[in-house]
Amino acid sequence: MTWVRGGTIGRGSFATVSLAVSRAGEDRFPPLMAVKSCGVEDSATLRNETQVLSRLGDCQEVLRCYGDEYSCEGGRELYNVLLEYAAGGSLADYVRDFGALVESDVKRYTRSILRGLDYIHGVGFVHCDVKLQNLLLCSSNDSVFCAKIGDFGLAKKAEKVAEKKGFRGTPMYMAPECLSGEEHSAAADIWALGCAVVEMASGKPAWQCQPGTDANALLFRIWGGKASPETPSELSEEGKDFLEKCFLRDPRKRWTAEMLLDHPFVAGTDVTVPLKQSDEASTSPRSPFDFPEWASDHTPSPTPDSEACFDRDLNSWLNSSSHSWTSPADRIRQLVTDQTPNWSVSESWFAVRNNFWIRFVIFYFYSCY
Repeated sequence: MTWVRGGTIGRGSFATVSLAVSRAGEDRFPPLMAVKSCGVEDSATLRNETQVLSRLGDCQEVLRCYGDEYSCEGGRELYNVLLEYAAGGSLADYVRDFGALVESDVKRYTRSILRGLDYIHGVGFVHCDVKLQNLLLCSSNDSVFCAKIGDFGLAKKAEKVAEKKGFRGTPMYMAPECLSGEEHSAAADIWALGCAVVEMASGKPAWQCQPGTDANALLFRIWGGKASPETPSELSEEGKDFLEKCFLRDPRKRWTAEMLLDHPFVAGTDVTVPLKQSDEASTSPRSPFDFPEWASDHTPSPTPDSEACFDRDLNSWLNSSSHSWTSPADRIRQLVTDQTPNWSVSESWFAVRNNFWIRFVIFYFYSCY
């Protein structure tokens, strides 16, 4: 291989994300990357991501892909996708660590995401899983970060989305029209963006569900009623109006990314933000030589109670191209169980830290450069 695998920084149901270091003398890749890997037999979603990213080309607001390779490790054949390394983690990590963002930062990140969505939609694709976990903070210099859209495993060409109806994405970010298993169009990405803005501004999930919440009733209310995420009181009037345009229930009336870029809430806003530093160890290295002593218990593993039910449902969606439910009610029931779900999970991704491999990467760099 033209790169060396480092420590694992994330795991999901089908793939693992690791740090990757390009070998000495390798000019095709940057010194530090992220590599997303899975067994060849389970690589359909990851292959789709590679194909979509290759079609999107070079967009500053989309996580860059440097290509794909195969490797044989531990007696298993792996499919690997080499990606831009998001030194700041995800916006979900940021909100978890620091809480709600100040409105000026919400504006900047939202404008960056909108520019990415405008480009994605303009070339005929729909992301289908916009959420804070898939909005990544990449460094434009040592102290300034911009948001980029990542994880295109569920993305599709717009016309294919319309042809193949069914669930795609994460339930609590789905637009009402998607909860009935109908079209997931570019308008659905805008609804999901609105949910992400609510989370950035409030520091809480767009749909705040307490233990004991009747998930079935809530999803029915989103689909068939007039419910939309509550607008954070902290937002300015411009911000509240922006969310109203995102949460129009008729997808034909919902504003497009192009239209929202001209909204007063984000118009003329810069897209880079100085990244806040936690009092604890930094969550990510800022350069190949900057590896803090990460604490292994900083991000606990998900518990069965919080994620098991949505893992089962969403794994079945990702592994099937169509569904045979006979009514919208059946489709909604497929989304829930008696357990209280983690509303933001689609593939059970969680961050992990491995000090041994971090030290290995440091040693490798010092020995090669």
